[in-house]
Amino acid sequence: MGKTRRTMSVGLIGAALALTLAAPARAGETPTAAAGWQLTPTGTDARFRGLAPVDRGTAWAAGSKGTVLRTTDGGRSWRNVSPPGAGDLEFRDVEAFDARRAVVLAIGEGEASRVLRTEDGGATWTESFRNTDARAFYDCMTFFDHRHGLAMSDPVDGKYRILSTRDGGRSWEVLPSTGMPDALPGEAGFAASGQCLVSAGPRDVWLATGGGATARVLHSADRGLTWTATDTPIPAGDPARGVFGLAFRDRAHGIAVGGDYRKDQPSPRAGAASTDGGRTWRPSATPPPAYRSGVAWLPHSKTAALAVGPTGTDLTTDGGRTWRTVDTGSYDTVDCTPDGSCWASGEKGRIARLAAKP
Repeated sequence: MGKTRRTMSVGLIGAALALTLAAPARAGETPTAAAGWQLTPTGTDARFRGLAPVDRGTAWAAGSKGTVLRTTDGGRSWRNVSPPGAGDLEFRDVEAFDARRAVVLAIGEGEASRVLRTEDGGATWTESFRNTDARAFYDCMTFFDHRHGLAMSDPVDGKYRILSTRDGGRSWEVLPSTGMPDALPGEAGFAASGQCLVSAGPRDVWLATGGGATARVLHSADRGLTWTATDTPIPAGDPARGVFGLAFRDRAHGIAVGGDYRKDQPSPRAGAASTDGGRTWRPSATPPPAYRSGVAWLPHSKTAALAVGPTGTDLTTDGGRTWRTVDTGSYDTVDCTPDGSCWASGEKGRIARLAAKP
């Protein structure tokens, strides 16, 4: 089984790298490429900023109007498993453990921020956290394993608030803020792709920021108890600018993407990379050409990653130093699985898989 999975992974990675041969095309497709995004039928117009593929067959997506979808056949069909009565909620993140267990995060001020959990494939849901502090606004969450996870809120009393679970999202507690650096004036996170809080390994976690004078990445090596903050070269200084998405393939190697999400504003220096766990960041020599909100390392690759945004998909094959646009379709987030599948999702019900073309 292990050898078979490895062969499938390498095959898909090769297909993904074939995107470098593609010229950007209209309508979000790349007809000249050997591989590209293949849209799947979702039957909804919700915007999916939350995405959690588990493997080649199973994936979850969470989005606007309280919508949660699940597939177990590789995207050939999607089942609407939305929590009852959640139509007014904005789901911006989902973390899935398998085909039956998943946790979704609703964002917003005060009680609009909530966490719900299912253990039966979305047939039933349990609300495990509801924010009662009007000053808090939760943006993203991440899990280190099936039990330990964190969620983050925009600053409260001048510091980011961290929520922790030790039982797979069944219960949550606010962590002490004593180990959290002060937030910059105007600084916050972006609930754009479920990637403003990401983890790698059993204890390391990174938090992306924008809106302040500089765009920063905060790092914790003890599951959110203590943090250090580092400036990135991605421009900030405006509520619409900063780091929107992070991806770490291990404790050391990370990529940050962002820019200015406003359509009429340019996004120079929209990419950066780190090789020391986020202690320092170097700007991409050839960055993505526009705002990007999501980023993911290709499975089992040390140098290849995808970045997505409303105007296209970019590919790097050198660890984030240079990027090339390979697709012009609109996506908000992207993620890949250990067994070699990559998925993207975004506006108007768009969910796609990276697939080789016949």
